Amino acid sequence: MAERRSGVAEAVARLSEWADAHLGLLRSLSTGMAVAGVLVLARSVRMTTKFSRALDIPVEFVEKNVKLRGKLHRVTEKGLEVEHIPISIPFITAIQRKWQSKGLLLVRLAGVELAPSGMAWLQQELKPHQMIWFQLLGREDLALECLVLVNKGRFLSMCLNEEILRQGLGRTAHIKGLHHDSRLYWKLHKRLLRAELKALKKNKGIWQEESYSERIRDRISNNKFVQALKQFVSWLRHSV
Repeated sequence: MAERRSGVAEAVARLSEWADAHLGLLRSLSTGMAVAGVLVLARSVRMTTKFSRALDIPVEFVEKNVKLRGKLHRVTEKGLEVEHIPISIPFITAIQRKWQSKGLLLVRLAGVELAPSGMAWLQQELKPHQMIWFQLLGREDLALECLVLVNKGRFLSMCLNEEILRQGLGRTAHIKGLHHDSRLYWKLHKRLLRAELKALKKNKGIWQEESYSERIRDRISNNKFVQALKQFVSWLRHSV
């Protein structure tokens, strides 16, 4: 029993000697852990912050193409009006709610030029208060250029940018906010072009071919003899 106590005492003594010899290292570790804790807290605060204006979103969020979650309010000609729903963390979120401002983000479908039929399709497809995800690609004119995703079932999602083009409800356009020579720009641009090509091959939406009767009618109306005959009839009516 005495031998065991002496062994424990010797181990404690050695541990104390090691701590005294490496006191600077221990202090550095403590400082490092404190700094790491502050950084984690700061990151948590930024991730749980509710953004009510496009300018409130940090530049690095846009540069890193962060994906945010939001609740749809309206579909307008300018874009989607979305309420940002940040990540919820106990204690931090409760404190932030006291000073967070209210407002809606204007989200546009990046790389897509909407046709009027595309606007109507969005208004029918999307419901008020529907949850969506929007990946930041750029920020311009107080609006956010994004890839917009909606859930279609438990494990599936649909990219609205691609679906609009796949249905022939719009045309591909320059992706604002991304450098034209960046790898991400061409990766996304190819995705959008492939979606547009599917609509073009199937003659869907704006790519739908005119019917045979419509083509014949246009050719007749554009015929020079027919136009001259119409002018003669018009002159005859005014001269009588």
